[in-house]
Amino acid sequence: MNPFEITTYKEYQDSYENAKNNPERFWDDIASHYSWQKKWSKTLNWDFKGPKISWFEDGKLNITENCLDRHLKKNGESTALIWEPNNPKEPELRMSYYELHSAVCRFANVLKSRGIKKGDRVAIYMPMIPELTIGVLACARIGAIHSVVFAGFSSQALTDRINDSTCCAVLTSDGMYRGAKNLAIKTTVDEALKSCPSVKTVVVVKRDNRNIQWTHGRDIWHHEAVENISDFCPAEAMDSEDVLFILYTSGSTGKPKGVVHTCGGYMVYAGYSFKNVFQYKAGDIYWCTADVGWVTGHSYIIYGPLLNCATTLMFEGIPTWPTASRFWEICDKYSVNQFYTAPTAIRSLMALGNKWVEGFSLKNLKVIGSVGEPINKEAWDWYDKMIGKSNCPIVDTWWQTETGGIMISGLGNLSEQKPTFAGKPLPGIEPVLLDINGREILDDGIEGHLCVKFPWPSMLRTIYGNHQRCKDVYFSNYDGYYFTGDGAKREEGMYRIIGRVDDVINVSGHRFGTAEIENAINSSTLVTESAVVGYPHAIKGQGIYAFISLEAGDHNEIDVNNSIISAVVGSIGHIAKPDIIQIAPGLPKTRSGKIMRRILRKIAEGNTKDMGDTSTLLDPSVIDSLIKGKK
Repeated sequence: MNPFEITTYKEYQDSYENAKNNPERFWDDIASHYSWQKKWSKTLNWDFKGPKISWFEDGKLNITENCLDRHLKKNGESTALIWEPNNPKEPELRMSYYELHSAVCRFANVLKSRGIKKGDRVAIYMPMIPELTIGVLACARIGAIHSVVFAGFSSQALTDRINDSTCCAVLTSDGMYRGAKNLAIKTTVDEALKSCPSVKTVVVVKRDNRNIQWTHGRDIWHHEAVENISDFCPAEAMDSEDVLFILYTSGSTGKPKGVVHTCGGYMVYAGYSFKNVFQYKAGDIYWCTADVGWVTGHSYIIYGPLLNCATTLMFEGIPTWPTASRFWEICDKYSVNQFYTAPTAIRSLMALGNKWVEGFSLKNLKVIGSVGEPINKEAWDWYDKMIGKSNCPIVDTWWQTETGGIMISGLGNLSEQKPTFAGKPLPGIEPVLLDINGREILDDGIEGHLCVKFPWPSMLRTIYGNHQRCKDVYFSNYDGYYFTGDGAKREEGMYRIIGRVDDVINVSGHRFGTAEIENAINSSTLVTESAVVGYPHAIKGQGIYAFISLEAGDHNEIDVNNSIISAVVGSIGHIAKPDIIQIAPGLPKTRSGKIMRRILRKIAEGNTKDMGDTSTLLDPSVIDSLIKGKK
């Protein structure tokens, strides 16, 4: 048995037991799959009270040697990256491992020529173009710490992230295409940098040839900088615990948290999880639709696939332009084998009707995945039938920015399928369910707080510049455990994620996860999407407030309410029926597609004076419309 590759369910069971019984030996075997400049002296050193976690101590490596260099001898001509542009009339780009390696080394030398060195922080604010992947890897090549910021955040959000980690450089583009829109990027960067004294270099990729402001001495064109520069760049020796990247994620309160991931452990787990969750085989075409601005793009567009010598597809556009068939056109165009997207995208495409899928074979799909939030049964069923043709396993993955990689999931076609259940933990992951008093829940079907009782290689090490916040948020709720912040329940070893713990509603002593109620509401044929929150109720303690987005067309409010209540009562019972139903033209979503429930809670409670940090919202105007429509 190859410890790195799981090919049968029996091998999964054996791997899980091996990891549980002797975790250091297990991860030694997995880590040995990679190339190291110097082998580690101690596999694991940990203390969740600190917290202090280190993996593969004293080991020396560079992750780009494992993503690129080690593939060149046998697979240098293999396709590493396929780039599909926003406009289907524009030609795609394919880069072999040789070509990607050369491009990364050239740009790494550009960064070095600007005085950027190991340990420096570099912000990346770019559209989904090949230079984004190249920039990420070039930073890693020289030991600079990349901090990718989604190229849709406001200038203030960018300022905050640059200043929090005192970035010395920004990688960006003149503009970007997104569907029918042509958007400015450099303008946003220029505005942000008015308050960022640490930035000395801005590298600009020419994407849409717009006129832009130029600061001489600071700004340089990417295409000019790489034109006459060597593509020989030795990989910087990095300690296993040196920082690889910082990625900012929003909490329920306060400013965004700069989650820190380190070189060795992140590499080991990203590659291992990608290989086994998606059951990737040599020659497969893999496509994750996420943006590299989120952790999904880091782990499962760039690092995970390239560590496995995979062909990874990168898409610049959106699923509904120029038509709502775009995803399926791309799947057929490139004979995609593994497809990984978000429930938000699935639900939005489902709402537009089956006609946009019909006529596409999707015959090469072997695994389809879901990421970002629990997927409701209706969306799961549609995804299974219309995209998977009822013959393609769904991996409903659960993980977080903080975990670095997928923690709970099926493994391709090796695992049992159960709609709304993420599945079982990967080898080396030891989840537990705890009650509010910290006691472990052993019985099936009982909701608890999802925690992890043993470290894994890709877990966060700290919050950049604020280790106490890391301790307070993740390691202080339950002594000796990593607290995920999610509620879950377990059945026959499979985990169903209920939602964030602060999204659990206690109605007359009965606890309901928001996702459970939303699943029921969404089963109404009138509803496209819903979000449920609790609000103070004089009798019940908490009442249920439902925000509802409807299918297009005219609707009678009484009929809508009756349909929703009927769906909830039929699925869960009278105790779970919403007390208030508000029809909403839109829901407050982050740019990664997650619903910002704390805003909905404030609206439901009538506490609308201070909405907190809204910099991550896709459309802040939604808030005003929801306040005006409040019941």
